[in-house]
Amino acid sequence: MIYVGIDIAKDKHDCFIKKTNGEYIDTFTVSNNIEGFEILYTNILKFNTESEEIKVGLEATGHYGYNLIAYLLKHNIKVYVINPLHTNLYRKSMSLRLTKTDKIDSCTIVSMLMANLNLKAYTDLNFITDELRSLTRYRYEKVKDRAKFRSTVSKLICILFPELEKMVSTVHSPSIYALLLKYPDAEQISRAHLTKITNILLTKSKGHYEKNTAIQIREAARKSIGINMPVMSLELQHTIILLNEIEEQINEIEEKIKIIMDEIDSPITTIPGINYRMGAMILAEIGDFSRFSSPDKILAYAGMSPTIYQSGQIEQTSYAHMEKRGSKYLRYALFNATKYVCLWDPIFREYLAKKREEGKSYTVAVTHATKKLVRLIYSLEKNHEEYMEKIKKHNIL
Repeated sequence: MIYVGIDIAKDKHDCFIKKTNGEYIDTFTVSNNIEGFEILYTNILKFNTESEEIKVGLEATGHYGYNLIAYLLKHNIKVYVINPLHTNLYRKSMSLRLTKTDKIDSCTIVSMLMANLNLKAYTDLNFITDELRSLTRYRYEKVKDRAKFRSTVSKLICILFPELEKMVSTVHSPSIYALLLKYPDAEQISRAHLTKITNILLTKSKGHYEKNTAIQIREAARKSIGINMPVMSLELQHTIILLNEIEEQINEIEEKIKIIMDEIDSPITTIPGINYRMGAMILAEIGDFSRFSSPDKILAYAGMSPTIYQSGQIEQTSYAHMEKRGSKYLRYALFNATKYVCLWDPIFREYLAKKREEGKSYTVAVTHATKKLVRLIYSLEKNHEEYMEKIKKHNIL
């Protein structure tokens, strides 16, 4: 067996090669480019005189090692991506000295590979999961931007035309955005031709807002207490343009997510209340379920395990809080998915009501339901079993 440890960096990678029998060559450094990749591959083959199995390990350092992983997999070399926290703990367990260098890190990775610590090899499925993770996190940030810009629009409307908000179901609709894009304050709406206002509202609302609504809006604009501030009107128009662009981007991202989810064909979307968007985020953040020996490990990874404090005779026995470590995206997805599952599924709805009757707050009760949901997802994914099949098999309903 040949073991290769690689310490990943932005511009260069420090490598260490060792055989099972202890034979090794000194560490060497390669550039993060095709020439460096080829040097690494040549050195591995040069050392592989007996056609032995090759294992390459590297730390999960974001996107810096992504291209190298793709290159190695293309050349049929097994790659193991290791959590930097595990590497750090393993290095400390080997020595009490507070020493950390790129050379030591690459040697530590080799030691971990040789210790056979039940590490999982990187596969094509990991690439799909990584792509899905990028898309779901990108969508998450876009949705946050949309919420921020919507808040700005609400604030500006409150200054420029405060009466409008009470006259429509929501100001955040294509019809109202189109109206404000053309006439961004009460004064301009009051001077606009009624036919133009009617056409904008009727077209963009698909018939929901008709001429009567246009008349009411224009009359309200003529009596409005809104301030005429051209600078704020311009800001409102620009913000609406940004919102429309973000909405298009979110729709495009969601189309890509749905294509991948259709390929994965996960049973997670068979759970009532979990759509492909939230299901994709959960799957993307968890990744390979075989990495986790139990649902509790997933909860710990999401930072949703209760904290434990014990020292001597002092022990925390109540009011434990969530750790809130690990993936904030997974924590967000699980918590929000649970709220919808409790709304749509009778079993979870009853469970949430039971926790509320025990005196728990809504947030704490949802957290308990989240743990139940994680156990369910873990079981469905492990057995590739749909939700209703599991319900019927165990005669739950």
